[in-house]
Amino acid sequence: MSVPKNVWWFEVLLYASLLLDALNVAFLDRTPGSGATEQMIARNTISSLVLLPLLFWFIWLAAHRRKSWPRFALSAVLGLSMIALPQVIGERGLEFDVVVEMVSETLAACGLYLSFTGDAKGWFDA
Repeated sequence: MSVPKNVWWFEVLLYASLLLDALNVAFLDRTPGSGATEQMIARNTISSLVLLPLLFWFIWLAAHRRKSWPRFALSAVLGLSMIALPQVIGERGLEFDVVVEMVSETLAACGLYLSFTGDAKGWFDA
């Protein structure tokens, strides 16, 4: 059975979003300063390195194993990051990494929208 077009785009857009997130983590400034200690920076980096493969697995489960629950988990993660984005913009302004995060969230939102619409509706198991 061939994968529906919306599911294919869901997978491509979310993998692109994860790639941007991984690049953002890779090039993150890890210099300890007044707002961040070495332990906080290390904890944030490790949590990102654990979360990215988990999200990759969720995308794979949804697109290839036709599981529906990972789409909802990915939607929750996207919702939480969208809630945090205005605070980050308020604190740091529109720095390059913030703009990259905005593009990443836009790609994820478009992909998740496609996974709930069109020919993707009947693809996922309940």
